[in-house]
Amino acid sequence: MTKDLVNELVLQGQFPQSDRFVELLETHISWVIICDRYVYKIKRPIQYSFLDFSTLKKRKFYCEREVVLNQRLTDNIYLDILPIRKHENNLTIGGEHGETVDYAVRMRKVDRTRQMDVLLTNNNISDFDLLKLAEKMADFHSTTEIIFRKNILDVQEKFVDLEAEKSFLDEQLPGDSCAIIAHAINVSQQFIDTSKELLASRLNDGLFRDCHGDLHSRNIFLLSSPQPFDCIEFNDDLRQIDILNEIAFLCMDLEAFGRHDLSDLFLKYYNGKFPCIKTDEEQRLFTYYKSYRANIRAKVNSLRARSAFNNREKVVALAETGKYLHLMNGYLKELESIF
Repeated sequence: MTKDLVNELVLQGQFPQSDRFVELLETHISWVIICDRYVYKIKRPIQYSFLDFSTLKKRKFYCEREVVLNQRLTDNIYLDILPIRKHENNLTIGGEHGETVDYAVRMRKVDRTRQMDVLLTNNNISDFDLLKLAEKMADFHSTTEIIFRKNILDVQEKFVDLEAEKSFLDEQLPGDSCAIIAHAINVSQQFIDTSKELLASRLNDGLFRDCHGDLHSRNIFLLSSPQPFDCIEFNDDLRQIDILNEIAFLCMDLEAFGRHDLSDLFLKYYNGKFPCIKTDEEQRLFTYYKSYRANIRAKVNSLRARSAFNNREKVVALAETGKYLHLMNGYLKELESIF
């Protein structure tokens, strides 16, 4: 679908079961239509190095994958996929008549005040919340598919992807961003070169698994049972990772909120349930993975700045990019002393 068709859908389209439009959210890869009962997620027809939603067939496939994969960690949130049809210039989600122009993932609407990032902003996270979340993730990681075949060194290739944003950021984010990126890529390469045996042993020990892949506070509802949602469906390689890489994302995110105390507490609870850090070497790997996750957030926000629909969105995305670049740099400085 195009942005114009999405606007037409929210303004004049028909939704299942008399659902009424409330709000439209946009990300760099999707449109999310929030109604009074359900939420509908539509993939944008785009192609990046890490995903391909360029055809209707591919968007349908990844909608189906999104439902199946997210049902592993959520309860009655991801429901089904529905066709978006155009009939006599009218757009509908669902129905049986008209040309199928796209597909939408249908989700049950959840109270957004229970999103973890909102609770963090309001300083409303309890130790019990973190305990339940740590238990949920540890139980999930202990039962999800073990990955035994993996290019364990490709994390450096993904780390280097940030270099593609240098010219854009040099123009849009004046200062030391280019120097930080160049230095970070160099330190990352040195660390990976010294950690090959550790990564290989973790792969052989079954610590690479089919995970969530995008575990940060905006993708978690803290209900009576925590509900991590919006896992990575569009790229298996980005989801099938070291479990330490997975939880490093959440801990990095908590630290980006200035809550190192919550990061330490989550790690303590998780490690007690499913030990993943037993040595100083693994602790350093955890720090590296946090730098990698800050790197990814910097890249995502740079992409958001590129595709922003107005200057306000662009300014916010660039500010986030700068924040994560400096966070990445801080983690890497912790590691430099071992070289």
